[in-house]
Amino acid sequence: MQFATKAIHAGQEPDPSTGAIMTPIFQTSTYAQSGMGEHKGYEYARTGNPTRTALEACLAALEDGDYGLSFASGLAAEHAILNLLSAGDHMVACDDLYGGSYRIFEKVMGRFNVQTTYVTASNVEGYARAIRPNTKLIWLETPTNPLLRLADIRAVAEIAHRHNLLLVVDNTFSSPYFQQPLKLGADIVLHSTTKYINGHSDVIGGAVVTSNREVYEALKFYQNAAGAVPGPFDCWLTLRGLKTLAVRMRQHQENARAVASYLSEHPRVEKVYYPGLVSHPDHELAQRQMSGFGGMVSFQFKGTLADVDQVVRRFKVFTFAESLGGVESLVCHPASMTHGSIPREIREARGLTDTLLRLSVGIEDVSDLLADLEQALA
Repeated sequence: MQFATKAIHAGQEPDPSTGAIMTPIFQTSTYAQSGMGEHKGYEYARTGNPTRTALEACLAALEDGDYGLSFASGLAAEHAILNLLSAGDHMVACDDLYGGSYRIFEKVMGRFNVQTTYVTASNVEGYARAIRPNTKLIWLETPTNPLLRLADIRAVAEIAHRHNLLLVVDNTFSSPYFQQPLKLGADIVLHSTTKYINGHSDVIGGAVVTSNREVYEALKFYQNAAGAVPGPFDCWLTLRGLKTLAVRMRQHQENARAVASYLSEHPRVEKVYYPGLVSHPDHELAQRQMSGFGGMVSFQFKGTLADVDQVVRRFKVFTFAESLGGVESLVCHPASMTHGSIPREIREARGLTDTLLRLSVGIEDVSDLLADLEQALA
């Protein structure tokens, strides 16, 4: 079964009691049991819900994994993975990553003496050199947020498994349509389903997919024990969004390539970050491990922070807002928004400056997007 077909059908058989084509919203907190230990597969909605089950099965199918788990947010899913670690453990992560990930690594896990060493995303040997006797896990974002650098998943997976480590890949920017890390050797795939998977900017959610039974059972235990689960309506909305993931991602990419090409020729733009450009240092790797380049474009603006503020105020089609992956185009200032939790000196050392803007290119008519960029940058 091909990807677009799985997105519409995997885990979503017609309801056996009514024949409903769409998975019902099982808006219930508990389930009737016929006797002690006798039930129809569900006992309490924190532990399981049929709408959530359908979503988890579909997500697992799209990532070509055996097990899927959904959570109330991407960071809730992330924290579940991090709870595979114990006090005193060490992890290695790429240095360009979502500000919320940095915050949970440093401010939450750091309190329990779980330490993180950061490595430049594309520096394969850097991951090997950073491993310590107490290292348990390697964490990748690829492409990274917001500089769209790439990590070689297959090469890092070989390093991880040589040292008996788990490899986690945050696949939010690519979506499973353009990249499937489990096929490249990753052990765990993470998504903020808020983004491309839902695709309509109306749900907060997260997901984890794995084919490792032991990891799944540990994460499933944590999901039930900690309780950061999505409600059935959020699961239903995410399932509805998944049905159009393939067609949306194709249009996101088509528009993003046009936007990146336009920006790369603009006199007010210093540098463009988009793996679909031949000039991108990881373009060849992107062609090798991804089936497409995605809908995210970042660029350095020639000017000051005050100039950037004037630019974002001028946009009419792009909306100045946090988040990404919706059908509408968004523009974000990472230094003050999504990555504001990272100290300035660390941000700037990694290349995340005050004049960097990140675009989540939507599926509007591309001529309107280019015209909006033209008038805003003027």
